[in-house]
Formats: sequence, structure tokens, C-alpha cells
Amino acid sequence: MSKRKTVQDFFQMKERGEKFTQVAAYDFSMAMIIEQAGMDMILVGDSMGNVVYGYEGTVPVTMDQMIFHSQAVRKGAPNTFVMGDMPFLSYQVSVEEAVRNAGRFYKEAGVDAVKLEGGRKMVPQVRAIVDAGMVVMGHIGLTPQSAAQMGGFKVQGNTAEAAMRVLDDAEALQEAGAFCVLLEGVPAEAGKLVTEILRIPTLGVGAGPHCDGQALLVNDVLGIYQVFTPKFVRRYANLGEEMRRALAEYISDIRNGSFPAEEHCYKMKPGEAERLQDMAGRRE
Repeated sequence: MSKRKTVQDFFQMKERGEKFTQVAAYDFSMAMIIEQAGMDMILVGDSMGNVVYGYEGTVPVTMDQMIFHSQAVRKGAPNTFVMGDMPFLSYQVSVEEAVRNAGRFYKEAGVDAVKLEGGRKMVPQVRAIVDAGMVVMGHIGLTPQSAAQMGGFKVQGNTAEAAMRVLDDAEALQEAGAFCVLLEGVPAEAGKLVTEILRIPTLGVGAGPHCDGQALLVNDVLGIYQVFTPKFVRRYANLGEEMRRALAEYISDIRNGSFPAEEHCYKMKPGEAERLQDMAGRRE
């Protein structure tokens, strides 16, 4: 099993031009498989609002939900860099509350870092969390928690002026002490510019091929999440269809009597079945 990567490992990968990998995941069993595959990083994302709980967005997700799922992922992937995604209103209200909630991820779930959305406006929170001894990834571009302000889930930074605002946000997060910046839903040109200028690594979600790392939801990668598929997703399997097929076969086998078969059944000790019949017969 490979050793868990550190912040310094990701800095060195950027310097060498070596891409790093991330998926978002939410449970023990999936985290175990992800670690076995050799993933560099797992984000326990507030995308669980859509993927796990069926919410229309990420806003309803609570700190307690994030902690529970982060604990499960940490247990499933003890040798993988795990980040907890700070949910809506866990860090926006005050700097003190941001530090306290980031600390919950560390104390209760044993994460290696936390992620929060927002650029220049979030600099005080990022700086305070870092000053408290924790590791922070910033998240800019398309930020789902504030999608309503953006008019929905729309590409950000698609003009020169807008791309410069993305860069300004990225540089502000870097100076505040963020170890990495996640760029979501920005044109490839903007992703390339930010990646070339920043000293710290960038992680892309629909931000083009030039970012230092790439990230998707594991449910999208495996073709499990069926509600919609964003433009930037490449499916590497269609497990949703395979799961439907397997479950339909299971239902059929139960109904036609072929499951459970003899090999799935326990047996009584020799002679005990006859004794049981005799004992039951004497009760009649």
C-alpha cells in the first residue's frame, strides 16, 4: 500500500509537471476501492447533497452529515490524503466559526485538509484556519454553494475580465496560505493562466487539461449517478446499468426459486434434523 501523500508531495508534483488525481466520495466501501486503485486524494464533498441525499443542491448539507461521511471515508482510505468539504454556512458567518468547524473535521474525522468556496472574500477565514495549524484548499470559479448569485450553474471566467477576476481570487487564496486552489467550471485558457502563475498547485473540475491535477465525482466516473452528466465528465464505466441488471437478476432468482440454492444454506449437525422432526411431531 502506498504512503499517504502530504502537502509537500503535491508541491513537488507541480514542480515536476506530474499530474495528481482526486475523486469525491462519501462512504467506507467506495473509499476502500479508491485507495486500492491508487488515487492521490479524496474529497468528501458536499456534492453528497445531490449524489447521496437527493437534494436539489449542496446548500442543505450539514456539518454533522459532512463529519459522518468523512469519518467513513477516512476509515476506508487510511493511506490516502482526505479532505473535508466545508458546507454552506459553516464558515461564512464568522472567522471564529470557520476555524471551529474546520477543527471539527480534524478532531472528529482525522482529515488532512479542508476545502471551502470563495476567493478574496474568504481570505480572513483561510488565513485564520491556516494560522490554527490546518491545511486549506480554496475553491473558485463555479462555486455551487453560491450558484444562485451566479444565475445558476454557469461557466465562470469566459471573458478576459472575468478570467482576471478568477486569477485575482486564486492569488489572494495563495497569499492567505491555501495549499491548493480548485478551479471549477472555467475555460481551459483561464485554467492554464492560473496554473502557470500560481506557485501552489491547481486542481481542475471542468477547467481544462493544464491544471496540476484533475477531479471528478466517483459516482460520475463509474456511471452510477444517473440524474445528469456535466459536460466535463468522462465516464469510465456504466456501473449504473450493470447494477440494474444485477438487481433485476436477483429479483428474478428469488421469484423463480433458484436463490437461495443449496450452497447458500446452512445445515444442522448430523442427525439433528431427524431429532427436530421427531420433537416437532410430538408437539402436535
